Amino acid sequence: MPRHIPLKNTMADDLQNDDSTTDSDEDQTLVTKEGLKKLKEELDYLKKVRRQEVAQRLKEAISYGDLSENSEYEEAKNEQAFVEGRILELERKIKNAKIISEKKIDMKIGKEVEIGSTVTVRNKTERGDPEVYTIVGSTEADPIECKISNESPIGKSFLGKKKGDTTTIETPAGSMRYEILKVA
Repeated sequence: MPRHIPLKNTMADDLQNDDSTTDSDEDQTLVTKEGLKKLKEELDYLKKVRRQEVAQRLKEAISYGDLSENSEYEEAKNEQAFVEGRILELERKIKNAKIISEKKIDMKIGKEVEIGSTVTVRNKTERGDPEVYTIVGSTEADPIECKISNESPIGKSFLGKKKGDTTTIETPAGSMRYEILKVA
């Protein structure tokens, strides 16, 4: 009678069966409603437009013949891998999205800095003009728009502070002291 030899699990099987991949606080993506909308729009664009463009590039590259020396084919495959990876990342972020409640923010205006707060600060080290930042989840961080991540050194140091508090932040350029002027 033949012996039955069990097949080894693949890495995908291990990931599916792994209880540690269930939702936890670490997996959560903190976003505003606007940020979630942007994530969904990007995902939609990648699935409906970029995927088709990359597929067309692949088809075109394959028509050039010998794939072993075809740089267009390699480039298209790499782009396809990037697009598919980004789609998976966005799907995970959307699935694990936790909306930052604007009602909660409105009730706490002027109290304590938290994710979603808009903070007016003054750099006491450089005696600069007041600066205004919005504390957001890492997905929405955009320094050009003065949206800083709650996970960044500056964002972390502002969290939990109140108007009038001073905080020191270690940066590559040295220690910087900030005073919280306003929390909204």
